[in-house]
Amino acid sequence: MKHIQQLLTLGILCLFVSCSEDFLDLNPKGIASENLLTTPENAEKMVIAAYSGQGNEKYNLKPLSPWPYGDLRSGDAYKGGAGVGDRSQWHSAETFINLTPTDRGVRGKWEIEFQAISRTNQALYFLNKVDFAEKTTRIAEMRFLRANNYFWLKVNFRYVPFIDENVPVTEYNTIGNDLSDAELWGKIIEDLQYAVDNLPTTHIDGAVGRPTKYAAQAYLAKVLLFAAYEQDETNQVININTEKLDRVVSLADEVLQLSGKSLFSDFANNFTCETQNGIESLWAIQFSHNDGTPTGRVNGTNQVVYPMVEEYGCCGYHSPTQNLVNSFKTSNGIPDFENYNAGNIEGAINIQEYSIDPRLLHTVAMDGLPYKYKADFLLNAKTWPRQPETYGSFMSMKETVIYDSPCYQPVNPWKADSKNRDVIRIADVILWKAEALIQLGKEQEALSLINSIRNRAAQSTTRLVDINGQPTGNFDVQPYVDGINCIWSQEFAFKALQWERRLEFACEGFRAYDLLRWGIMSETLNDYFLVEKTRRAHLSNAIFTKGRDEYLPIPKDEIDLSRNLYKQNSGY
Repeated sequence: MKHIQQLLTLGILCLFVSCSEDFLDLNPKGIASENLLTTPENAEKMVIAAYSGQGNEKYNLKPLSPWPYGDLRSGDAYKGGAGVGDRSQWHSAETFINLTPTDRGVRGKWEIEFQAISRTNQALYFLNKVDFAEKTTRIAEMRFLRANNYFWLKVNFRYVPFIDENVPVTEYNTIGNDLSDAELWGKIIEDLQYAVDNLPTTHIDGAVGRPTKYAAQAYLAKVLLFAAYEQDETNQVININTEKLDRVVSLADEVLQLSGKSLFSDFANNFTCETQNGIESLWAIQFSHNDGTPTGRVNGTNQVVYPMVEEYGCCGYHSPTQNLVNSFKTSNGIPDFENYNAGNIEGAINIQEYSIDPRLLHTVAMDGLPYKYKADFLLNAKTWPRQPETYGSFMSMKETVIYDSPCYQPVNPWKADSKNRDVIRIADVILWKAEALIQLGKEQEALSLINSIRNRAAQSTTRLVDINGQPTGNFDVQPYVDGINCIWSQEFAFKALQWERRLEFACEGFRAYDLLRWGIMSETLNDYFLVEKTRRAHLSNAIFTKGRDEYLPIPKDEIDLSRNLYKQNSGY
C-alpha cells in the first residue's frame, strides 16, 4: 500500500511538470539524502533524536512510563479515572479480563518501544559510517538506550523480534520473534556489556542525561537478575541460574563502591523537581521546561494522574489500592506480614491508629492529609478523585509535583510536569544485590543491605508534618535484628526482600515485573483479588490465569503484518 501511494503521488506531480527529465534530477524538499546525513554533526543530531525518543510519553495508549502495566497488573494501583470505560484498555490490564491480542493499549506499548528502538538503530547506522572523537562513546550510549527499550519489551511480551542497525529495512519481514529467552536476554546483555566497556565513568560536560559506565553496570545487573530466573514455556520459573547471580553481586559491588552514588538521606528527595538528577539517581529520562517551546518537553503519561482540584484539574488515574496502603503497616517496627490487610487505613480519620512506614505518605495522598509536602493543601476525598465511588480516594504522588513547582506545566485540559523519571536509582542496586545474595544462600550478607534501606526510611519524616509541625502519621520503622524481631533464615530474608521492594518502589511501575521475576504473579494476584474485590466492585470478576497473564499478548496487527511469522504467547 505504501508503494502504491508513492507511485500515485509521483503520477500527480507529473501532471504539473509534464514529467520533464529535469524533474527527475531534483531533490525533494524536506527529504535528507543518506550522503547528507553521513557527517559527524548529523550523526550527533540522530543521537539527540534517539534520546528524545526515550521521553516520548503518550498517555493515550502509548506509555513509556512503566506504571500503566507495572502497577495496574500488580495489585499496587487501580486504573482510576472516570470509570471502567475510561481508557478501557487499562481496565482490561488491571482485571486481566478481555485483554486480547486486539487490545489497542497492548499494541501501543509494542509500538512506542519499537519506535524508540528505531531511533537508536538509525543513529547507530550513521555513527558506524563516520569518524570523530566521541564515536565509540556515542555508539555505547545508543546501545544502552536500545537495551533499555528491549528490556521493557522483554518483560512485557517475552518473545519479540530483535532488530539492530545491521538489518536492512527490506529484511525486517524475515525476522520472527522466535529467539529463546536465553538468546534474547543475551542480545540485551551484549548491548549493555558494550556500554559498560565503552562509556565514561562520569558525565562529560555535565550531560547528566547520558548514561555512565556505572549506569550501564547497574542496568546489566538488573538484566542478569531477571535472566537468572529461568522460565518454561508456560511462563513458570523452573531454575535460578547462580552464575548470573554471582555476576549481579559483582556488578552491584562495583557500582556501590565506585560510582560515587548513595542513598539520599531523605526518601522524599527522589520525588521532587528541585532534587532530581541527585546523588541517588543512576540514570533518568530527562524532561524539560521553559525550553523555548510552548509547553516544554513534559511527561505525557503523567498528564492523567493529577487531582481533579482547582490548582490542577485532571484526571485521577493511577490510584493506589487499599491493599498497597495497608501493606505499609508495621508491627514492632517491621512489616506486619500476616495481619497487614485486616483493618483499613483510610486517611487522617484513622491513620494514627496504626504504626506505619513513613514511605506510605511519600507515595500515597489520602483524605485530610497534606498533598506533596504542602501542609495546608489537604486532599478532599469527595472532590479530588475523579470517581471515588469506583476507585476510592487514594492518589499516587511520587510522579507528581506541587502546583507551584518550577517543573509544573499545564497543558490544558491536562496537567503535566517536567520532573525527570528515574529508571535506576541506587536503592535498586542495593536491593538487587541483596536479592542475589539471598538466592545464593548468603542471606546474612544481605541483612545490612536491606537494613540500610529501612534506616533511610525511618529518618524520612521531616516533610511529613501538618500545619502545626506535628507528624502526620504514627511512624515506626526498625531494622531487622536476627533473634530479636525476626529469625533471619533464607526463607524469611527473601520475604523481607520482596516486601522491601514493594514499599520502596510502590507506584513507580516495577511491582508486576518483580512478581514475574519471582514466579509468584498468579498466587499473589489471585489472593489480592479475593479480598480487594470486596472493597472495589470493578474487580468483581477479576482473575489471573496462570500460564497466560504473566505477559501481554503479541498484538494481532503485528502478527498479521509479519504474515504470521510472529508467534503468539502462551494461552492467548
